Amino acid sequence: MWRKRNLRRILRGLRFRLTAGYFLFFIVLLGGVAALFQARLTKILDDQADNSVNQQWAAMKGYLRIEKNPQTQNTEAFWYYDDEDPDESRIVLNIQRIYFVAGSNGKLIHEGKTGDDAISTEYEDLGVDPPALIRKEVQTAMATSPPQPLYTIRRNKQGAQFLIRSGIVFDEQHHNPYYVAVGTPLSQYENISREFALIYAGVVPLALLLGGLLGWFMAGRALEPVLEVAQAAQRISGSNLSLRIPTRQAGDELDYLILTFNRMIERLEASFQQMKQFSADVSHELRTPITAIRGQLEVALFTAKSDEQYRDAIVDALQDIDRLSQIVRALLLLSQAESGQLTLQKSRLDLGDVVRDLVEQFQIPAEAEKVRLKAVVNGECPADVDRVQIERMITNLLSNAIKFTPEGGEVRVILRSYPDLAEIIVEDTGSGIAKEYLPHIFDRFYRVPGQGSAPGPDQGLGLGLSFVAWIVKAHHGTIEVDSTLGRGTRFTVRIPVEVGQPATGELTAEPILKEM
Repeated sequence: MWRKRNLRRILRGLRFRLTAGYFLFFIVLLGGVAALFQARLTKILDDQADNSVNQQWAAMKGYLRIEKNPQTQNTEAFWYYDDEDPDESRIVLNIQRIYFVAGSNGKLIHEGKTGDDAISTEYEDLGVDPPALIRKEVQTAMATSPPQPLYTIRRNKQGAQFLIRSGIVFDEQHHNPYYVAVGTPLSQYENISREFALIYAGVVPLALLLGGLLGWFMAGRALEPVLEVAQAAQRISGSNLSLRIPTRQAGDELDYLILTFNRMIERLEASFQQMKQFSADVSHELRTPITAIRGQLEVALFTAKSDEQYRDAIVDALQDIDRLSQIVRALLLLSQAESGQLTLQKSRLDLGDVVRDLVEQFQIPAEAEKVRLKAVVNGECPADVDRVQIERMITNLLSNAIKFTPEGGEVRVILRSYPDLAEIIVEDTGSGIAKEYLPHIFDRFYRVPGQGSAPGPDQGLGLGLSFVAWIVKAHHGTIEVDSTLGRGTRFTVRIPVEVGQPATGELTAEPILKEM
């Protein structure tokens, strides 16, 4: 069973599949090369066989004479050559191995000197051409000018192949045509082709074996970095999400995979940190009101003597419960926003109208704090934004500015319109924020020390600027802050006015104002 599982795992592995791909590629490649080479070799051998038989035909026409014997009055074939010349003797003897001469009526003629029929023994093994076929071929050849030869491949009784060229030859007076056939054996060419096939049949399996081993080795080398990435990924857990896999600096697909994997780990780390932060925030913020509620109820249970004392304890507990509900709702909303579950509903609207309406709504709270509140809006400022979120952003900033501006101070909201963005500036003449506290303003539940940080019914949750940061980032905007102790705070939000238009900068990690 263990061996079967091991074999199944190997067969399903990427290395085996890559090797199989290499193997199939070599099979197709070698098969294609063999087919092309075989076709080319066959063409060359056929051309050589044609040239050989054509040379024999040309030599036959030079040495063969067909004339009538004056003594016997028979038409005879004579070979005129110098039998003492070895070259001529060799050429003529080679022709006489496979040759056949007949008249236009299909009957064999005799060979001079011996009187035998003009046909070689080897040609007889191939079979004598029928007279009817000879007459037909003579007529066909005479009908064309110049007469066209006929090539045929024939086998003898032993199965050996011969290339035969047949055609017509005229007598010395060029009056009468005669049917002549000469041939050459194809055994030498068949042997060459057979040897090639045997050699290739022996080489191909060896080449395939070497190709398979090479493919297995190359696949293993190619997958080594992938295995390293997998081993590195196995070392990543919830306790060390900061671990990153180093790239190979090769700029290839594997480096792209590693970069993508590292970005995924970064997103997981951010999500994991959000979960941890959310859990820590909830446990931290809920612990105080729950403890207060428990203490109030226990004191009332053991010390209250009248209905009025019980009523006061219940009212205090309900106030703390309401604060708990606010914390839970705010945390859930912020968590949804940061995790992407809360999406923007953008529409075209005039930011000038939004700013004027909100400033008018805050006039009463500002007057109660004896703070002057002004809006500076120059004309219209159309933009594609989410009205609810933009109003929430401005509301949070105005609340902070009014809350931390002393009596007689001033808060101003300035709106400026540019071709590609809108600029919203909120400035106050409040107490300002020390530089060492600015990096923590966006932290959840952070309150600037020494500025109303003691718990109380009017104390904020410390989540307002977390929402502001998310809203600015969700609109692809930028945020900047400038604060001086004792002179006030000024922050600037820039938001693209068109849908999908990115801002020119990234979200600044600096804070804006004191938290709510």
